[in-house]
Amino acid sequence: MSTVQISAADVNKLRQQTGAGMMDCKKALTETNGDFEAAIDFLRKKGAKVAASRQDRESNEGVVIARTSADGKRGVIIELNCETDFVAKNADFIAFGNAIANAAVEANPKNLEELSQLQIDVDSSRLTIAEASIDKTGKIGEKIGVSKYEVVEGDRVIAYIHGNFRLAVLVALNKDVDGAEEVGKDIAMQIAAMSPIAIDKDGVDSTTIERELEIAKEQIRAEGKPEAMVEKIAAGKLNKFYKDSTLLNQEFVKDPSKSVTQHLGTIEPGLTVTAFKRVALGA
Repeated sequence: MSTVQISAADVNKLRQQTGAGMMDCKKALTETNGDFEAAIDFLRKKGAKVAASRQDRESNEGVVIARTSADGKRGVIIELNCETDFVAKNADFIAFGNAIANAAVEANPKNLEELSQLQIDVDSSRLTIAEASIDKTGKIGEKIGVSKYEVVEGDRVIAYIHGNFRLAVLVALNKDVDGAEEVGKDIAMQIAAMSPIAIDKDGVDSTTIERELEIAKEQIRAEGKPEAMVEKIAAGKLNKFYKDSTLLNQEFVKDPSKSVTQHLGTIEPGLTVTAFKRVALGA
């Protein structure tokens, strides 16, 4: 039992430091005899227990955040998940996502595992992202964690966030031209809206090509076309697939009279996209 009188001011101080509830803070201080550092550890351990008990819960809500480096040559996307839309819209939760994205841009981790071990400042403490996620789980009462981490590098990388943090895009251009930010944002919006599967037809994997050809052939045969015409018509359907599904061949959303490649050429001869990533919440 505690031999130290726990005051309302002490409880409030711990609440300000940790963001935990009043009763949780009072219990933590009581259990640790008024030792603030030990009380913080007590709350974190409580959070770890909460996190462990929620591993089977669905966490399909959250935020998707894109960020670029100061030199504009690298960008990251992170998806931070929670269980409810109510928490996803909370300013503190969004700030937590921004802190993770900022750390990723600065440290350039190779993968999600390395990202989880980066340290960030949380409620006056220095924690790894993995520890901070457990800490947030304990305080919020929902399963919190980073599920996706993507990186794009290029001569100029532009980030775009769509729909209240529900979708984010990174697009890399092969040249850092005047107006790169504007054209890059237009292309990122194109990617957000049209969800291309590759930059151009060379980026489409062979399995997808074979599947599209097989579907096309079955459709053509079902229409009663002569077998001698099947291959030729299927090739035409495949070209239509490339036009609809690969970025550079798509009609430019803002001016359908041009392809994306043609639009980029009006900005700067030879300007093109070298990489992109599109992350939608829960997808």
